[in-house]
Amino acid sequence: MKIQTMALVAGSLLALSACSKNDAPVTSAPPLGSGAIAGTVAADRNGDGYVDGYYTSDGIYHPVQGPPCPPPPPPPAPPRSGERG
Repeated sequence: MKIQTMALVAGSLLALSACSKNDAPVTSAPPLGSGAIAGTVAADRNGDGYVDGYYTSDGIYHPVQGPPCPPPPPPPAPPRSGERG
């Protein structure tokens, strides 16, 4: 009788083990880098470490286009020298 009970328990454990999953737990996505758009793959084409564009799910590359850079500030005025009187 005890062997039948142990066989029944072992069979049920074996049947239930097929329902278990060994998948890794779902975690949140890593933070997006500068210039990246959610749902796309960022692309750094020139290797400078900044995102130059992104690829959409259909494989098309879209360059990141922003406003032109402002002109540099004018050089400082030369210092006044000489006697002040």
